[in-house]
Amino acid sequence: MVVLVTGANGQLGQSIQFISKNYLDIDFVFCDSTLLDITNLDNVTKVFKQFKPNFCINTAAYTAVDKAVSEPEKAHLINVVGAKNLAIACKEFQTILLHISTDFVFDGDRFVTLSAVEVPYSEEDITNSTGVYGQTKLDGEKAIQAILDNYFIIRTSWVYSQFGNNFMKTMLRLASERDTISVVNDQIGTPTNAVDLAEVLIKIICHTERSRSDQNIELPTSNLFGIYNFSNDGKCSWYEFALKIFEINTIKITVMPIKSSSYPTPAQRPKYSVLDKSKIKSTFKINIKSWEESLKTVIFPL
Repeated sequence: MVVLVTGANGQLGQSIQFISKNYLDIDFVFCDSTLLDITNLDNVTKVFKQFKPNFCINTAAYTAVDKAVSEPEKAHLINVVGAKNLAIACKEFQTILLHISTDFVFDGDRFVTLSAVEVPYSEEDITNSTGVYGQTKLDGEKAIQAILDNYFIIRTSWVYSQFGNNFMKTMLRLASERDTISVVNDQIGTPTNAVDLAEVLIKIICHTERSRSDQNIELPTSNLFGIYNFSNDGKCSWYEFALKIFEINTIKITVMPIKSSSYPTPAQRPKYSVLDKSKIKSTFKINIKSWEESLKTVIFPL
């Protein structure tokens, strides 16, 4: 079984490489942007023709949320055109696509619309992106759905790990430079350990492959394909996330909670973006660690 991974040098791509040694029956093909430029359909087609993947995990994305405000064309090229190109190639080569999306497809105004009742976002909830990044990710989802029937779109949130650049590593760096830091406490979501996300992606692939083999047909007829949410379990603010990072790493530092209005950014963040994971849990029979538990498993040194 051949699994092609785009964006191999990114945080999730590196996380998949980290666990790949545990799956000796899978032939992973890790492609960075120099080998596979998802914005170039000819290049995508050439790579697919060479490796003929059974599955493609698309971790390549434009994720600079604030920078996207000033670079909308670049964000669109990678997040929409790139996703469309992969979908076209997947259809031609009968490859199953696993595409990573985001909680930013929602506006985060859940408390307002539901009278402050906490209800995590499900896969069926109406999307309403409020920024360039979220809109391009949503448009990428729609481009895939317009072309493919055999796809998995995985929406996730607040991704961190020992790889790449992320909130956890930023907090640890700032703690080495300062005695006091301020972190917003009025945005609520759920951290996602990229290694946990990587494991779930492989579980989806293995489950789908078993389903296909059991039915002795080219593609499973069971209703597996579609949109799924995944993050670790639980919820917190960025402020609470920072406190736990320092606690686990026994770092003494003063952390001040502040409102988002005190730390203005070019792009608006969802105030509430907790994701409901019921569907992915029941469909693929997975147990999800709490975000606190998973944070303790991050391997150091970073």
